[in-house]
Amino acid sequence: MPTRPIPGRHSLFWRLSVLLAAFCVAMIGASHYLGAHINRQTSFLSAEARQTLERYAAEAADAQRRGEPALLQWRDALLQREPGWAVLVDHHLQPLAPRELDDEDIDRLRRARDYERPISRRAEALPIVSVPFGEQRDLLVLRLPDRFHPWQHQALLTALGVYLLPVLLSLLFGARLYRLLISPLERLSHKARALAAQPLETLVPAELVRRQDELGTLGRSLEHLTGRLRGSVTQQRQLLRDLSHELRTPLSRLRVACESPLDGDELRARVDREVNGMQRLVDAVLELAWLDSEQPQFPCEPVDIAALWELLCDDACFESGWPRARLQAQIPDGCQVLGHLNTLAHALENILRNAIRHSSPRGSVRLTARRDGDDWQLCIADDGPGVPEEDLENIFQPFARLNASRPGGDGYGLGLAIARRLIQLQGGTLHARNGQPGLRQVVRLQSV
Repeated sequence: MPTRPIPGRHSLFWRLSVLLAAFCVAMIGASHYLGAHINRQTSFLSAEARQTLERYAAEAADAQRRGEPALLQWRDALLQREPGWAVLVDHHLQPLAPRELDDEDIDRLRRARDYERPISRRAEALPIVSVPFGEQRDLLVLRLPDRFHPWQHQALLTALGVYLLPVLLSLLFGARLYRLLISPLERLSHKARALAAQPLETLVPAELVRRQDELGTLGRSLEHLTGRLRGSVTQQRQLLRDLSHELRTPLSRLRVACESPLDGDELRARVDREVNGMQRLVDAVLELAWLDSEQPQFPCEPVDIAALWELLCDDACFESGWPRARLQAQIPDGCQVLGHLNTLAHALENILRNAIRHSSPRGSVRLTARRDGDDWQLCIADDGPGVPEEDLENIFQPFARLNASRPGGDGYGLGLAIARRLIQLQGGTLHARNGQPGLRQVVRLQSV
């Protein structure tokens, strides 16, 4: 089973992992903090409850100063106002007024908590609280009135703090994730829809291309694809313009021939010549368009350059009328390259025809081969006038004919363009450089 590559330093994996980890830590930490804070704050009596209890303690202290009867009377009045249970004891938990304390009263006194301390949720429904009063710090111990229960809003606060907060954090996490992932894809989708109206415009936003993560890689791939599409559309338009221009001349000659007083044989010869020329032009244009659009994959095999050169020379001598001695070669033994025989022969044939067409009237064409690392470098050189340095790449463009620099011939400027594409599809390269004299077409192909 193939293993997945380790994510790179700029991979989205790390950013998403950090974002997810930060979200989890923030959610857990915030929930824990808010839960503890709510529990702590809701376990204390409210300010209103403390003020009321302190007022009761002040009243008890005032009644104590007026004597025991006044203290008993006040306690009875308190039980009328706050029905439940209440006693007055000293700091030893002994009653201040004549009253017998049963076991239940003693148990309640033991469970009583200072009114300023937090009250546990494990306490009974209405907890027992003690409030000091007087100079002796005696205690008013009573069951807390129901309206002062500290836990009555705890469930609502917990729901708001502990459950609502993760929802808000999730929304923030989703917004950040949307901005990180979906927003660039939305802009890319918008650009793609706009591409239908303006097919030559840039598809990918610049900020997406500059990213170093997977989205940046996607952006650069789509930018490359857009560039290929833009180049293909531009080239097709240029081919149509050039083809229409090249066809006008033979069509005009055909019209003139049809309107001229030529006899049947002459007219037939002229028509046959022009039709053959247009046929070659259309075939070359269709071949070039097919190579650019389909990018075919040719099965490669060992090709012997010496044997292939001999075959090409025989055909070239037959077509051009050159003697065989004018086509020279210096090919080392064992010169074999990895290529497709027919397409490589077609490419080298176009180069050889171009060299013959632009050679001097009594010139020669030479093929030399030398080993360069894992490749063979083949150089086909003529002795013509050469090409200006600034036009060395232009000669590989379709319909490029530099008649001012390389006179002669009746080609359409498609042979070298087709040759370069055929060689590139076999994993090789083709470039030109000026010699002393003439032009050298250098082919580099992988050795066997």
